[in-house]
Amino acid sequence: MFMHPMLNIAISAARVAGNLIAKFYETPDNDEVNNCFVKKIKKKAEYLIVEVIRKFYPHHTILSEELGELYYCKNTDVQWIITPLSGTNNFIKRFPHFSVSIAVIIKKHTKIAVIYDPIRNELFTAYSGKGTQLNGYRLRGSTARNLNGTILVTGFPFNHKNYNLMNKLLIQCADLRRTGSTALDLAYVAAGRVDGFLEMGLKKWDFTGGELLVRESGSLVTDFTGGPDYIFSGNLIAGNYRIIKAIFNTMHKELMQCVE
Repeated sequence: MFMHPMLNIAISAARVAGNLIAKFYETPDNDEVNNCFVKKIKKKAEYLIVEVIRKFYPHHTILSEELGELYYCKNTDVQWIITPLSGTNNFIKRFPHFSVSIAVIIKKHTKIAVIYDPIRNELFTAYSGKGTQLNGYRLRGSTARNLNGTILVTGFPFNHKNYNLMNKLLIQCADLRRTGSTALDLAYVAAGRVDGFLEMGLKKWDFTGGELLVRESGSLVTDFTGGPDYIFSGNLIAGNYRIIKAIFNTMHKELMQCVE
């Protein structure tokens, strides 16, 4: 495994936070597992992550899901992007599918990504130009050539507004799933466990780590027009070239309606 110093720190921070989250998951007070309780856990996990980062890199900027721009420094060349718990509702319902996500942006380019699933002890890592790994083993994305037999994941709500969009995909693919953790969705695309991903309106901390994992596994991430503006719009499609092309061919009209 390629180990840049900041990647080492990101791994350490993700494991510390993940262990805390797993401890509360395994020994909860059933009367306390609610949004307020989980928010406290997320803040504790976030504090641990920040503590590790600040110990080694006190002058770096940190952008967090919970507190926004937590530490802003004059030198913004390095930014740490944190999601202490991706999959909050899963945690509340004791559905074991959630993760910690940490990414590092250096001079406006995402260079490091760590997504840690503390329940399965699965550590997804990527460094720009060095590939994506799971627990030290190299990953490659799906090799599917079309939508037939594929599994796609999304965060789109299954409601009447998205009926045509969902229906068109379900007709062609084997299954369309909502797992509840954007970070793990993208990690699973990188691992080839699912063939594609689409979601809209995501925040920077939701996808920054995952999109590097996808790109370093040989797949692509685009916005709903096939371009790179997902960084600003939060509208993402991820998968290999053929899958993304098939999604556009199937539902171009519906995707355009989403961005209008």
